[in-house]
Amino acid sequence: MEIYLPIAELSANALILLVLGGGVGLLSGMFGVGGGFLMTPLLIFLGVTPSVAVGTGTNLIIASSVSGTMAHWRRGNVDFLIGGLISCGGAGGAWLGAYIFRLLSDAGQIDLVVSLCYVVFLAVVGCLMAVESVRATVRRQRTVRRKAHVHTWIHGLPLRLRFRRSRLYVSAIPPFMLGFLMGIVASIMGVGGGFFMVPAMIYLIGMPTAVVVGTSLLGIIVISSVSCFAHAINNNNVDIILGLLLAVGAVIGAQYGTRIGGRIRAEHLRGLLALMVLAVGGRLAYSLVVMPDDPFAVAPLWGN
Repeated sequence: MEIYLPIAELSANALILLVLGGGVGLLSGMFGVGGGFLMTPLLIFLGVTPSVAVGTGTNLIIASSVSGTMAHWRRGNVDFLIGGLISCGGAGGAWLGAYIFRLLSDAGQIDLVVSLCYVVFLAVVGCLMAVESVRATVRRQRTVRRKAHVHTWIHGLPLRLRFRRSRLYVSAIPPFMLGFLMGIVASIMGVGGGFFMVPAMIYLIGMPTAVVVGTSLLGIIVISSVSCFAHAINNNNVDIILGLLLAVGAVIGAQYGTRIGGRIRAEHLRGLLALMVLAVGGRLAYSLVVMPDDPFAVAPLWGN
């Protein structure tokens, strides 16, 4: 069924958009990420301009994150105090990121910047995930016991608070600053920031792995909501119809993702997702350098 997307200014198949949202929502529930790192380039492949893909993709991130957070909250795997600190920092960062996005857009460079950022971002994330998957598999086979976390200079910062759900007594500064940085990234690239937050919360703050996913999704909800509102007000690049179709699919997919994620080894899931991320990044890089059919035509670099 073809449907017209007014802000994106193109027609698309509604069923494909629902399936696309469901697939990304599935990944969100399994890994505790918003899914924007895949949704934005996938929308670009469908012909949506990068600026609209960034602004609209946040709707999907909000929907999948709400659904995933509720599932983890029912299991008691959400630290609301750390999530609140991440959200406060993320809200400020999201507004700043939207302002930077506006400056790049006024300069006429936003589409190229977004595309190049995604090529680098997906390549780095995919490689790191693949390496971590291999290391985790090797560690599992060697059955090496490790400490839950190692204390670093971060744990010596002031303004310490007791986070009972995470069984931590650490400074409030790292979660706040982490949220602030993720807010900037979210507004510029249309991502939730989960792939940065999850490892940072585990290895830097020292949170238990069981609590990280749900807490990460809680922070992503606020960051993505503020980012979406800022883009709609300042940049007018949020397509409501496109966002609703993606959100419906994401809500359904995230519920199944939380169930599947608990049944499959994490290192195997990370390995498969790493291959997917590298494939999407490679396809986006190819679209940036391939010779167009008509080299004298004015056409976007991201199109097919």
